[in-house]
Formats: sequence, C-alpha cells, structure tokens
Amino acid sequence: MSTLVVPALRVQRLFLSPGHNFVGHHGRPPGEHPVVEVPSVQCLAGRGLAGDRFLDHKESFKGQITFFAEEVWERLCERFEVTDRGPEVFRRNVLTRGVNLNELIGQEFSVQGVYFLGTEECRPCYWMNQAFGEGAESALRGCGGLRAQILTDGVLRAAN
Repeated sequence: MSTLVVPALRVQRLFLSPGHNFVGHHGRPPGEHPVVEVPSVQCLAGRGLAGDRFLDHKESFKGQITFFAEEVWERLCERFEVTDRGPEVFRRNVLTRGVNLNELIGQEFSVQGVYFLGTEECRPCYWMNQAFGEGAESALRGCGGLRAQILTDGVLRAAN
C-alpha cells in the first residue's frame, strides 16, 4: 500500500482529554473530564496520543487518534444557529481543514511527517445531541470525522 502525503490537510487545532465523558456512561450523566487544547501532540505508534484517554486503550485500537473537519463544525454551527460551542465538544483530537476525511478511510497517509492508517468514520452517537445540540447526531452521519491508527512516532503541531 502506498502512503498518501496530504499537504492540503491543515492541522487547525489539537485537543486531548484525560478521561472518558461518554464511553461507559450510558444511562448516566456524562463525565466532566475537560477537553484541553494543546499546541502540539506526541503521537506514539500503535498506542495513541500522550496524555489522551485512549492511550494504550487496547491493541490495534482503530481510534488511536481522531480527526474532525473544521468545515463540518462551521456548517453545523450555521445550520443549528449555535454560537456558544467550539469544535472540542465533539471530542476529536485533530481539527483539520482542506480535506474530505472520508477519502482517507482505508488509506495510509502522512501529516507533518507522521504516518497514519485511516480506519473508519467516527460515527456520531446520541451524546452529540447533548454536547452540541438536538439533531447533531443525525446531521453528523457520514461526516463525523476519521478514526485512525498511528503508524509512526512523531509530533503534530497546530497552525499558529
């Protein structure tokens, strides 16, 4: 398999969270772990992101890192007239711009010299309605982001 270099993919913002707010909370209120915006993240091959809740989650985990398109967030804000929620509410790690993330499913690709394997869409769940607004889960179907495995160690940096 050849690796796609994706120069059009711009890393706009980066987020980490030390704990799960939704996973394992079905039927209960969400957790209150913060989502922290960071200027850079350490990608650890086959493991995840240093400091993130999914680091060493399980072997061959498909969501060692997650990507979300800034363009999708902007469309949702406009559609639902939301002005008080940032893209961090979706709990994805990398806010991107310039690329259709679904085109990276099943592809090896590199960003800023770090190599990834796009594994699947980040399918939205019912928690999105609470985190962003009623109807968000449905609106995100087919554009919920990208889950990926980290193939090489490296650092991603957000745009200045």
